[in-house]
Amino acid sequence: MDLPFEPYRIKVVERIRRVSRPERARLLETAGYNVFKIPSASIYIDLLTDSGTSAMSDLQWAALMRGDEAYAQSRSFAEFEGVVKEIFGYRHVIPTHQGRAAEGLLFATRVKAGDVVPSNIHFDTTRANVEHLGAIALDCVADAGLDPHLEAPFKGDMSLDKLRDAFTKYGRERIPVVMLTITNNSGGGQPVSMANIREVSAFCREMDVPLIFDACRFAENAWFIQQREEGWSGRGIEDICREMFSCADGCTMSAKKDALVNIGGFVCLNDDEWARDLTNLLILREGFPTYGGLAGRDLAAMAQGLREVMDPDYLAYRIGQVARLGRRLDELEVPYLRPAGGHAIYVDALAALPHLPREQFPAQVFTAALYLEGGVRAVEIGSLMFDHKDPDTGQMVHPAMELVRLAVPRRVYTHTQLDYVAEVCAAVMRKGRNWRGLEITWQPSALRHFTASLRPVGGGTFEAGDQG
Repeated sequence: MDLPFEPYRIKVVERIRRVSRPERARLLETAGYNVFKIPSASIYIDLLTDSGTSAMSDLQWAALMRGDEAYAQSRSFAEFEGVVKEIFGYRHVIPTHQGRAAEGLLFATRVKAGDVVPSNIHFDTTRANVEHLGAIALDCVADAGLDPHLEAPFKGDMSLDKLRDAFTKYGRERIPVVMLTITNNSGGGQPVSMANIREVSAFCREMDVPLIFDACRFAENAWFIQQREEGWSGRGIEDICREMFSCADGCTMSAKKDALVNIGGFVCLNDDEWARDLTNLLILREGFPTYGGLAGRDLAAMAQGLREVMDPDYLAYRIGQVARLGRRLDELEVPYLRPAGGHAIYVDALAALPHLPREQFPAQVFTAALYLEGGVRAVEIGSLMFDHKDPDTGQMVHPAMELVRLAVPRRVYTHTQLDYVAEVCAAVMRKGRNWRGLEITWQPSALRHFTASLRPVGGGTFEAGDQG
């Protein structure tokens, strides 16, 4: 029988606890209705992110014990470099302590003020790294990726028409690099097809502009290609990955996702000059080129995790667990971006809370309500995260969708726990108009969703009729 069972046994457990609803209400208010600021000890089910939250395997823990902590050219680096080159196929492997450091090195050496960096959809830290340099982070996702209700197999695809328009509008000289995120996180964890990867690659090579992947969920993207795209069902995950990466000139990687570790990242490149520039800056900001801000044991754990993530049984269960959560939400009539993503479900907050205007952050309201109702922590992927000024008009622009991401950590939660999450989502929806909108009381100059403070619009209580 082909059963959707866990392809592992549980050897170690961690106790979690539930705090009372009055205590959750107090914590939420103290945190300024920003769940990033709620202590993890007061979270029951934590779906804030799948980044760095995976459960490591016995072999990864063993690798930690075997780490070589030599400052230069450690055995752990040699092992890590070998595994990365085998999977990704690039000439240069440059370790960093996490993905945003990899992005920061890439953009700091290749992007300048006034440049334009197209992508399918930039994630928050990628966008911030581009805009910090005075450049424009331009989203060019295909229109299908902006319709939360459309069932389509590859909603992460980049629109070639939008990409061509960018070159026409801004000029080739202002576009130093094109990014492609696999899978497309801000667009619902949706995969990019091999056909689209090849199409984007051919266009970039025609324009003589490097194509760089944000590859933090590359194995999940490869699994979707194998399962959904014609002509790939008989190919192994390793073969599909090699074909994907052969279409690009390099990649950035947050190893905290598909390398199944709690810290780590890297940049891969083929260009010698680019690699020299990044390595020089790496030494200044992160550390010696063969440890990149990481301990040798972390490099060893990454190498082992990259081997494990290619296992087809693991990938089938991993993506199947997320799909199962989606099916439970269907039964409870909770709207979400369809189809289920690779690493997360994205609840459609505009459909779930239609009484709230965009200016009152409906996705953040739903996120706060999830914690108040059931101790579940998710993350807003909407106006709080992505509101921005149009570079041409200066007008404030809302993102296309208001989403609440339920990011499922790898090898951490059971089906029963995710069933509970679905029930809490349904409970939030049942209260509907009882939830009041939020307004910002303080925000930083960039990446405001991490640290901003909010309150119910006009003051008072978050839930109408709630006296405390």
